[in-house]
Order: sequence, then C-alpha cells, then structure tokens
Amino acid sequence: PIASGVIEGACRHLINDRLDITGARWSLEGAEAILKLRSLRSCGDIEKYWEYHKKQSKQRLYRCG
Repeated sequence: PIASGVIEGACRHLINDRLDITGARWSLEGAEAILKLRSLRSCGDIEKYWEYHKKQSKQRLYRCG
C-alpha cells in the first residue's frame, strides 16, 4: 500500500525532519545525497558503505599510471 502509515512515517523520518529545517536551502543533488546517507544509516549499512567509500576514494586519488 502506497499511503500506509508505515511508509508515511518513514518518509517523515527520512525526509521531512531533515529537509524542512527553517531557513535551510537544498539543491536537488544535495538533498539526494543526504537522503541516501540517512537511508544507509536507518537500515544499518552506513559502516559498510563508509568502508566502500574510503576504498574507492583511495583508488581514485592514488591510482598509478
């Protein structure tokens, strides 16, 4: 069900509480980035993502050749 209370609660938790801060201005890219991070945190995968992110950054920055 699209309009279930569970889905509405998740949307409020992930979106409204963060993006509706008085005076905050968000670009589409910035809003999407913060929502992805909040989703990872909510489902418990933030540590796995952060390790992946560090590995990818290191490969990109220190690529030989």
